[in-house]
Amino acid sequence: MLKKVLVVIGVVSLLSGVTTITPLGSYARCGFNWLTQSAGDAVPLEWELKRARQMIGDLQPEIAKNAKQIAREKIELARLQRQAEQCRETIDQAQDEIERLSSDLKAGDTHYTYAGRTYTAAQVRDDLSGRFDRFKTRRETYDRLQEMVAAREASVRSAGDKLEAMLAAKNQLEVEIENLQARVGSLRVAQTASELNLDDSHLSRTRDLLDDIAARIDVEEEVAATVSITPGAIRLDESSRADLLDEISSYLDNREQPVTEGLAAIRLDDTATSVDR
Repeated sequence: MLKKVLVVIGVVSLLSGVTTITPLGSYARCGFNWLTQSAGDAVPLEWELKRARQMIGDLQPEIAKNAKQIAREKIELARLQRQAEQCRETIDQAQDEIERLSSDLKAGDTHYTYAGRTYTAAQVRDDLSGRFDRFKTRRETYDRLQEMVAAREASVRSAGDKLEAMLAAKNQLEVEIENLQARVGSLRVAQTASELNLDDSHLSRTRDLLDDIAARIDVEEEVAATVSITPGAIRLDESSRADLLDEISSYLDNREQPVTEGLAAIRLDDTATSVDR
């Protein structure tokens, strides 16, 4: 594999030089594209799947980066929300105080007492003017804080959506890789079966040879069994032993009867001869 890669690199370098110094640039580019595609096709599918898994693993730093950004945005959002809440409380309190002083000045008194101390109407009016200016400033600050809170909330939502999309895409890629891995496994099984089919003739010849050997053994066993039979030997067949003994007894009885009668006649003749003598 390394040798192929080195050859491809060398050819690519050569074609790059040809592209710059000859009018055959289009042919060189065409050859470069063909070599690139050929080199890609030469890489085993299992290796490409490993590379895909590695690329999915390389997504983890980006996912961690987005998660860290979301955490920062959430912390900043919480800080702004607390600040806006405090500003809102201050504004509400300032508004109550302004409304109280305004109500007191409308009464038209010359002196006013607050917290045990007495103030002239002019002092109260000046204080009310300063309070009102600060109130407007705080109100503007609160409005800006509200805008910042809204912007932070939008940023957190955007980062969260991006993170969820990346995680969903990562999970989808992992599922697709598993499916491709299963397809590659099925492909390898099919290719193995195809290779066995290509060698079917050799298997058939081997099968025929074994059948021939078995047939020769059967023939030689049959010949050996025939030659080993001795004429006149006792046959050990399935016939009944009782039938055989009956046949022998009947045969002997038929053979012995004439012999006995002949012997009796001989004996009578011998007796007569003896008497005559």
